[in-house]
Amino acid sequence: MRGRQLRSLTAYLATVAALGAVAGCGTDQTTTTATAVGDPGPPAAKPEADEQTARKAALAAYSGYLAASRKASGRSDPQHPELSTFLADPLLTRVRVAIRTAKQHGAVRVGTLVSDPTVTAVDLAAVPPTVEIQDCLDATGWRLVYARDKRVVPGSRGTRHLATATATRYPDGRWLISAGASHEDQPC
Repeated sequence: MRGRQLRSLTAYLATVAALGAVAGCGTDQTTTTATAVGDPGPPAAKPEADEQTARKAALAAYSGYLAASRKASGRSDPQHPELSTFLADPLLTRVRVAIRTAKQHGAVRVGTLVSDPTVTAVDLAAVPPTVEIQDCLDATGWRLVYARDKRVVPGSRGTRHLATATATRYPDGRWLISAGASHEDQPC
């Protein structure tokens, strides 16, 4: 019974861990906003500046998300205050549940998680505006271990695989990571 629980925990935590890192496994494709017919819209430089600002803010939120997740996972603290600084639901709840589950089994994350994210799409016309991020997450040095004795949890070996995330601009102007997925079947 305990072995089955550990395998389930390991699979779940590996999936959540993979959500965090998004390295450049794809091309840099950008979606821009179109203006209505007859509407000259803002000057050409303005949309490009807005898009660059959105890209930078989304990548900063993503980087903050990874850092906060590493800290919270390393301390088994699902209520770590930095999580809500960079994450929004539904991803915030998923990350907190994964950390809480690891804590209940006496496990923490240690090591390094390597990420080199790339923006793949920007949609400033969406309500709310979004930025899509892709990463080739290298979790081979990020281990799930028992806090008590630092033994590696069986079956928790990290991989190098594709991960995606969505940054959303909220009404208060903050960009938060609201969605993420680990694509462990897609090595990069």
